[in-house]
Amino acid sequence: MTRVFITIDTEYSSGLYNGPGADDRAENFARSIACVTPEGPAGITHKLELLAEHGQKAVFFVDPMPALVWGVAAIEDIVGPIVAAGQDVQLHCHTEWLGLAGPASPLASKATGKNLADFAFEDQCAILDYARTTLIAAGASAPVAFRAGNYGANDDTLRALAATGLDYDTSHCPALVGSGACRISLGAEDRDPVGHMGVIEVPVGAIGTMGGGLRHAQLTALTLGELVSAIRHAKDSGRDSFTVVSHSFELINRRRQAVNPIVRRRFTGLLKALARMRGVETGTYAGTPPLLSLTGSTTALPACPFRTSRRIAEQFVSNALYGSI
Repeated sequence: MTRVFITIDTEYSSGLYNGPGADDRAENFARSIACVTPEGPAGITHKLELLAEHGQKAVFFVDPMPALVWGVAAIEDIVGPIVAAGQDVQLHCHTEWLGLAGPASPLASKATGKNLADFAFEDQCAILDYARTTLIAAGASAPVAFRAGNYGANDDTLRALAATGLDYDTSHCPALVGSGACRISLGAEDRDPVGHMGVIEVPVGAIGTMGGGLRHAQLTALTLGELVSAIRHAKDSGRDSFTVVSHSFELINRRRQAVNPIVRRRFTGLLKALARMRGVETGTYAGTPPLLSLTGSTTALPACPFRTSRRIAEQFVSNALYGSI
């Protein structure tokens, strides 16, 4: 049985932050978490309803760092509905909030940086301890898994996770090695769960590209056909798991607060396909965590001119008609 991990980075937007007031928090929640649109909400409650309708599980990586400016209640409003729906809550962390929190922050003595990897090991331990404690205070069970905001982790991050009591990290994105914020010392060929720096590193899924590279398995980066084909390829290759990335706000354009029907169709279609697919189930870190790779193939789904052409056309239409996130 191949387990598909539908991972949803669930986060307020530091880019939309305008101040510590309740009105600003409510506006950010509406655009980044609830994703309120004239057609109705398209954020986490919408995704929770779709997951329940199709009998699927997902992992919500929740960022508790906005509690630095809005308090724990801002995180409780996120965690509560996810826990009530029986879905998995794990830990996410965007360190951009440290710079917004100011001198009143309990982490004010720490440096600031865009990514967790920008901090020294001791500071990473302190940040992760705060994030873990805050997530639990907001109503989540003690997390066992983590993803860094912007994938911005390094080997010290993994050591800090181990010291904080987390067993899994999923910040390594093979398709972005050398071009993204992640500085974990693994390569593009590391595509299955592997023990590294005291934790189990669970790479983000990827497919092959026409130029010989990789493209990451994110809801906004691949078509529905590519996602389904990649999962079938993982199953046929005997792989234990395959990780898909999404975000709480990806079904809309946040600035226009309008639904992107192309991306929403991908998410709904993926759940329908998984419900029908034999030999595949959706997994959680709390219940069915990924296993270390022993015999599974690390070969990515080979590039296909037809699938690639369709993606380019679909992405063009999506961006032209509905705009970027």
